[in-house]
Amino acid sequence: MRRLGGLIAAVVAIVVTLTVIGFVGGWYSASDVTEDTPFVIESGATLTSVANRLEEEGHIASADAFLLRAKVLGGGDAIQAGEFLLPAGASPSDMLDAFQSGDVIRRFITIPEGMPSILVYEALMGEPLLTGEIPVPEEGSILPDTYDFVRGEERTKVLARMQVAMRNYLAEAWPKRKPGIAVDNVKDAVILASIVEKETGKPSERRLVAGLYSNRVKEGMLLQADPTIIYPITKGKPLGRRIRQSEIAAVNDYNTYSMIGLPKGPITNPGRESIAAVLDPEQHGYLFMVADGTGGHEFNETLAGHQAAVDKWFALRRKRGEM
Repeated sequence: MRRLGGLIAAVVAIVVTLTVIGFVGGWYSASDVTEDTPFVIESGATLTSVANRLEEEGHIASADAFLLRAKVLGGGDAIQAGEFLLPAGASPSDMLDAFQSGDVIRRFITIPEGMPSILVYEALMGEPLLTGEIPVPEEGSILPDTYDFVRGEERTKVLARMQVAMRNYLAEAWPKRKPGIAVDNVKDAVILASIVEKETGKPSERRLVAGLYSNRVKEGMLLQADPTIIYPITKGKPLGRRIRQSEIAAVNDYNTYSMIGLPKGPITNPGRESIAAVLDPEQHGYLFMVADGTGGHEFNETLAGHQAAVDKWFALRRKRGEM
């Protein structure tokens, strides 16, 4: 009887040992995930709901087994919301570690300098990994930059970060403005910066152009900035053709060919450098500029000098077959 009792005890011990080994080993064994796979945890999801989804999608064999092992062998931290990458062969332990303390996959959307709000709206609405509706944001309210987001995030939250970034930048930059600049409030600084942004694509010219338009504002001259003609027509989108004489003569709150002073609002979302240029413009006597055929401009202090530069530009365009 003693031998039989000892044999039973040994068998039980072996069974228990094998069970424990299987229980523990199953937690660290490779799963059936055959390739790197994104997995999204919604805000407010529980570990039970996540385990059920893992089973439904074939990443684990049993949600109940996963939950039991997680309770005994896993960490006690809460799971995070977001998108995670499950590597090929990830064990149940690896999955829980990722959900509790791993890196959430970040996606990115870039707003280039000078992108008008209608195009920002289209970019956000066209991003399939974002959710919800937004209105076309106020022009000039967005700071051009690259912003990250997670799959399923609401568009309103991404847009809010873009607008907070602009407010924060202006709050930092405005107190550092140079004395005697052409504008006396933040709103006008953004309006003037939006013109500078649209008038030159060369970073080296920004402070020159800002100085020129600052001179015109101070002199009470017409700004005569072509992009201000286009904005009421397209809301900042490319016109796709030459400006018509009727559009140059049009009277509205934006056309700086028919009104003295700044437009009623920005004509795009200016970047940091254009805003900085308006707050610290280059000091010079230029009042006129015209394209020089290289992507930049020729600057002049006198109308006669400007007219000569215009004639040269038209001659170059005729030679190119553009006129």
